[in-house]
Amino acid sequence: MDIIQISGYIGALLIGLVLGLIGGGGSILTVPVMVYILGLNPIVATAYSLFVVGTSSVVGTLQKYRKGLVDFKTGLAFSFPSFLAVYLTRRYLVPAIPDILFSIGKNTLTKDVAIMTFFAIIMLLASVSMIKKGNDKALLSAKQPYYKTFIQGLIIGTITGLIGAGGGFLYVPALVLWAKIPMKKAVGTSLIIISINSLIGFMGDVQTLDIDWLFLLSFSSIAIFGILIGVFLSKYFSGEKLKKGFGIFISIMAIYIIYKELN
Repeated sequence: MDIIQISGYIGALLIGLVLGLIGGGGSILTVPVMVYILGLNPIVATAYSLFVVGTSSVVGTLQKYRKGLVDFKTGLAFSFPSFLAVYLTRRYLVPAIPDILFSIGKNTLTKDVAIMTFFAIIMLLASVSMIKKGNDKALLSAKQPYYKTFIQGLIIGTITGLIGAGGGFLYVPALVLWAKIPMKKAVGTSLIIISINSLIGFMGDVQTLDIDWLFLLSFSSIAIFGILIGVFLSKYFSGEKLKKGFGIFISIMAIYIIYKELN
């Protein structure tokens, strides 16, 4: 095993740790680790990310459920439109995108660069809502009607399908700001959505890509070990600190990805 593989597996441990601590964010690490450390192309990396984050999130959901930090009703309400959108996006839309989107002179925008840049832009937008100070008491006043949840699920499902992320960095703020769930319960609830979305989305990739199952299963096992550690450590952090830390973390990662892709 060379230094690149070792670095990749250390990344897998960190992915699980982040998922256990904040519910989302694992996929934000998975794609960069696979692209920039392990050298996979973004299409394969985003597919593998769905499987890694999905399997890890199943474990995280069980851990959070034992602590009463999962709202299954709200989670499943978001999951239904989301997994439809994620599956259709991975199965049909992503394979249909041309390898070269357009060229201007000597500058060419490829499919891989476009996906990674879009991934980073979505991360930046999500970070704004997480860093901004909120008021949990105000958020608990009323929940929105289901048709709005359905539409939001379709939109977020399509976005997460395009970038191959589990969607935690979108669902945590969505659950807090739209479904009016306190931060810590939103973290646990987001894991249900991430699990369902990621694994069903990955099924779309199985039909279009050759999967290295040995690598994928070993990487996922290490991530699952990390999530168990993260869930244990999460009880020592306040919801507000998790929210702000989450936002700052993904904004830093987004800036790094944009820098790497445009230079």
